[in-house]
Amino acid sequence: MNKIIIHEVGPRDGLQAEKKTVLLEEKIRWVEGVCTSGIDVVQLGSFVNPEKVPQMADTDALFHHFIGNKPARVILSGLVLNEKGLERGLACGVEMFCMGVSASETHSRKNTGMTSSEALGRIVAMARQAMTAGKSVQVSVQSAFGCGYEGPVDREKVINIVKAYLEAGICNISLADTAGHAHPQQVADLFGAIRALNPLVVLACHFHNTYGLGLANCFAALNSGVTWFESAFGGLGGCPFTKLPAGNVSTEDLVHSLQRMGLRKDIQLDVLLTVARQVGKYFDRELPGFILKSGSIVDFLGQDRSGEGA
Repeated sequence: MNKIIIHEVGPRDGLQAEKKTVLLEEKIRWVEGVCTSGIDVVQLGSFVNPEKVPQMADTDALFHHFIGNKPARVILSGLVLNEKGLERGLACGVEMFCMGVSASETHSRKNTGMTSSEALGRIVAMARQAMTAGKSVQVSVQSAFGCGYEGPVDREKVINIVKAYLEAGICNISLADTAGHAHPQQVADLFGAIRALNPLVVLACHFHNTYGLGLANCFAALNSGVTWFESAFGGLGGCPFTKLPAGNVSTEDLVHSLQRMGLRKDIQLDVLLTVARQVGKYFDRELPGFILKSGSIVDFLGQDRSGEGA
């Protein structure tokens, strides 16, 4: 099995819908903790209009701070929706650009003000520009498994967006369950279809836990060849432009589950739990993550009884 990559999106997807503004100093403290835990990629924010998403107003400042203050192995990613966002990201040192197209017309218009077709042409052009600048790029299909407004999303529409990415030479592709509608059989089917298009594609997943299937979907994805997993500290988050925002898969829950299978035992779960507790204290509420409440079963048993892992 190829190495599993954990992509922490808490500073972006975890915070974007929160009404209580998080101070820059607090974000820096949380990201520092995540960076020391052994996590591979941290998404610091999105380059969007601060009037629409005020929580992301300090994204540029975060990148300027962390470009020279992070472990070399940690990759800093940022989400962009348009050319202006790409320009800002290039100016402040984004190492990996994340950008995508929604398979739902309603979600696409609410999120970007464009149809899916309009967004696809612009995203492909932006991805090429970023790659020409020497940056890593991950493209996604948002609402790939269903839409809170439209319900089921046409499977072939998802596949056709992926085909356009592959034809453009973009091979790091994520399917995002923006509305949390995915179920494991659907996950296996869609990722299997993409692998059939190009066996060299690097597959990523982003699941929301709206209906309690987030972790189950992660493991269906794992068994389907997905190696990149996006999650958020404490299970925080949700797209503010979907009908029913709900939290992401919790990073601590995902890492704990992987470690019970002998995978990614290099990640310091206790550090991740400390960060999640800091986040919960800041917002003065209990976060959705399960391990945050129960503690690690490894600690409960007194020893690690799983096999040796990657």
